[in-house]
Amino acid sequence: MYNKLIFTILFNILFFSVSTASIKDIYLLPQPRQILFNNQKFPIGKIQLSTPVLAEELDSLFRECGGRIVPKAPLNVVVRITDSLPDINLNPEEGYTLSVTRNRIYIQATTPTGVYRAMQTLRQLKKYGQPYFTGCTITDWPAFRIRGFMHDVGRSYISVEELKREIAMLARYKINVFHWHLTENQAWRLESRLFPALNDSSNMTRMPGKYYTLAEARELIGFCKKHHVLLIPEIDIPGHSEAFKRTFRHDMQSREGKIILKLLFDEICENLDVPYLHIGTDEVSFTDPDFVPEMISHIRTKGKKVISWNPGWTYQPGEIDMTQLWSYRGKAQKGIPAIDSRFHYLNHYDIFGDLVALYNSRIYNCNEGSDDIAGVILAIWNDRLVVPERNIILENNFYPAMLAIAERSWLGGGHEYFDGKGTILPTDNTPAFIDFADFEKRMLWHKEHNFREYPFAYVRQTDIRWNITDPFPNEGDLSRSFPPEQALQTHYQYKAQTYNVHPAIGAGIYLRHVWGTLVPGFFCNPQENHTAYAWTWVYSPKNQETGLWVEFQNYGRSEKDLPPLPGKWDYRESRIWLNNEEIQPPEWTATHRTPSNETALGNENCVARPPLIVKLHKGWNNVFLKLPIGRFSTPEIRLQKWMFTVVFVTPDGRKAADLIYSEKNPYSGSKIRPTGTNNVSRIR
Repeated sequence: MYNKLIFTILFNILFFSVSTASIKDIYLLPQPRQILFNNQKFPIGKIQLSTPVLAEELDSLFRECGGRIVPKAPLNVVVRITDSLPDINLNPEEGYTLSVTRNRIYIQATTPTGVYRAMQTLRQLKKYGQPYFTGCTITDWPAFRIRGFMHDVGRSYISVEELKREIAMLARYKINVFHWHLTENQAWRLESRLFPALNDSSNMTRMPGKYYTLAEARELIGFCKKHHVLLIPEIDIPGHSEAFKRTFRHDMQSREGKIILKLLFDEICENLDVPYLHIGTDEVSFTDPDFVPEMISHIRTKGKKVISWNPGWTYQPGEIDMTQLWSYRGKAQKGIPAIDSRFHYLNHYDIFGDLVALYNSRIYNCNEGSDDIAGVILAIWNDRLVVPERNIILENNFYPAMLAIAERSWLGGGHEYFDGKGTILPTDNTPAFIDFADFEKRMLWHKEHNFREYPFAYVRQTDIRWNITDPFPNEGDLSRSFPPEQALQTHYQYKAQTYNVHPAIGAGIYLRHVWGTLVPGFFCNPQENHTAYAWTWVYSPKNQETGLWVEFQNYGRSEKDLPPLPGKWDYRESRIWLNNEEIQPPEWTATHRTPSNETALGNENCVARPPLIVKLHKGWNNVFLKLPIGRFSTPEIRLQKWMFTVVFVTPDGRKAADLIYSEKNPYSGSKIRPTGTNNVSRIR
């Protein structure tokens, strides 16, 4: 027994060291379900390939990695399509096994799609800069069968080239659905040869003349199929249909409107080789009780399955093929597969805090999918004009969010459902913090190596530490001063009340979320007309200039909010100091004073402008924030995000600056004036 115990310990030590050595510089995303490293290397050179499927794609993969397919090579890649994979009982059509040894790569799957998923993992097993694949054995499958993203091109046209770029990149991370929202009040973006007036500039109120030809649509569908991505086109009916009304002078639910609409669906179904058609049905008053069932029946006769938003039309099992849940009121129904998009609107997300909530939260509060829970789609709604199209990707934090959901929807699990800590990182080494920090590390590796030419604003935030006070009542006077402006302490007495100071971690902290308490922020019960304070210390190894991202109101891409006034950060009197000097806001590029969705966002969001350039001295530097709030909704900003984003970055904004953050007071004594003895008046 003793010898057996010693052997087991030695084996575990050896195995752990081998595994650790093998996985160095391997940043798999999404993580496979099961992986065992074997400390072997498959060198990339001349390779013999045996496969019944995807020969061209495999050849391209190995060429990309530096290899070459030749007959009778000493290195073998073998692909086998099998009837079943015994260890995979969920979504087996995308499951695979992958074995990499010193002279053979062996892939097993039940479908070509499973082989394609294995190829994406294999690509990541090539060590960066090294001519080999890391040896391992993997058994892998997705927790959810739908893992996708949606673009609202009905409001804001996005070029086919950009859509292809996103689809191709995200397919590498096992995203498998592109939801194409083609029609809106602003425009009907899919060509109709039957009714060309639909695409006429005169019937579009935004980006006139921009639409997709049927040939382009077919091309994009083929592109998606090549990358094993399902394209779901959406024709939103009967709401969101002003473009239809402008063209035909008829409501969709009228007798004439229904005749026209059926002809349009005939044209779409005949030209688009897709299994599903999404029909919307959200945010509308139904005047014809037969309209939705009639349209579904008509589309089904064309061989298509139908998806509808929920809330929207009310269905019984069998009356619709799938629903997509679009708000917290959306409910999955037994017998109808559901896609969770309830808290997944990137147009409301900020760069940092919302990513925490997204990654840590389960999909529809389920650990894995089922017959009734199909998966998740992240959506970008362009109610507000955002130009150029690059900024749609940048300001919506598209790629970081998609990588977060790629892993969450593939692995399943999570620690809450946007309802525990929500956007706030735990301040200790809980599993939620450890998991997010690990994901962040891997994601940033992929940013550096695979997304160099892509809009990707996220930088490391798990090392940024803050002190945040309880909020003081300002009674509507947003400029009122409170004790933290005199000295930084661990707690305060103010008008016979104790106000404590609490730790926080992150580059972006919601004190109150844009969706109120539906998604928790830092304060459990935030109230209007209060002022909080936050501070941190930052250690710089030298005197230097560095970049700084600062914002106090992340501007959602679905609001017609006004830009700040000149010389102000926001409409709340938010302020920031660095080493006794107040940091002034940039010059705002948008100056309009009339709210309009058709007035494009300017540089309101910090990632849409160059970082501020600030000076740090060698040693510890103090950052101090004043964070007032008045009403949670104002004429200038409909949905106030009581929040702040502060992070030091390289001058080009590409990476986080190499600094150390600490919430601890580095100076002796328990008190320090936040802006220096002679500069307190600056805060008042």
